[in-house]
Amino acid sequence: MPEWLVLILAILTACAAVTWAVVLRQRRADGDDPSETPDVIEYMTMMTGVVYAIVLGLAIAGVWEARNVADGVATDEAQALHEVHERARAVPAVHRERIRSDVAAYVHHTVATEWPYMVEHGRLTPHGGKLLADLRKDVLDWEPSTAREEQAYAALADRVAAVDAARTSRAGSAEPTLPGVVWLGLFAGAVVSVGMLFALQIQRSTRELLLAGIFTALIAFLLFLVRHFDEPFARGLTDPAGAFTALFPQAGGNVTAG
Repeated sequence: MPEWLVLILAILTACAAVTWAVVLRQRRADGDDPSETPDVIEYMTMMTGVVYAIVLGLAIAGVWEARNVADGVATDEAQALHEVHERARAVPAVHRERIRSDVAAYVHHTVATEWPYMVEHGRLTPHGGKLLADLRKDVLDWEPSTAREEQAYAALADRVAAVDAARTSRAGSAEPTLPGVVWLGLFAGAVVSVGMLFALQIQRSTRELLLAGIFTALIAFLLFLVRHFDEPFARGLTDPAGAFTALFPQAGGNVTAG
């Protein structure tokens, strides 16, 4: 199901639930006077809204930062691999072809196999680690014989280390950003925030129902936004493997976020 359709259904469902609850409560009311709402309830409503707004804002900032980190990690990994591929031109032909073949195999596996696996399972594939180990071995096993080759050797070893570091960071970004207990708090806060509308004895007038619906829709949208960016490689990035396919078009096929 498309993400935009999930968002619309969530908002409509939340608004319908609130409207139905307001109408049902009014039918069962015994002529309560809204002007008799205690001041302490208004104070509690205000504080609940402020606290929940802060928590929700922090959650949005956290998942957005995680999304940017994931994007940067993928770019760094692809760029480091590209540097290995290009700097290998200073390597003797036999070793050069082996190193470039290792880079091509790693990139193809990452785009075609590891990325879908990472999105589904939240971790990287063991074979991807083996391919990186093969690349490192072929780079480090080469023995330079000239000063120029020694410079190329040092640069290649440094770029392979950068690939390894970026891959490790990508593994850390593969899982959801927010733990389950945080989601529990976000949903509980949403229920409490919307529930406080009834503590103020909201009426069935068009204006009040409209404001209640807008408030509920806003919270539903913000929760959807947090969920969307909570797993950056699955949903938060338009083309999560775009850095790889841009630098290595031969990798084949784009991996798009769900």
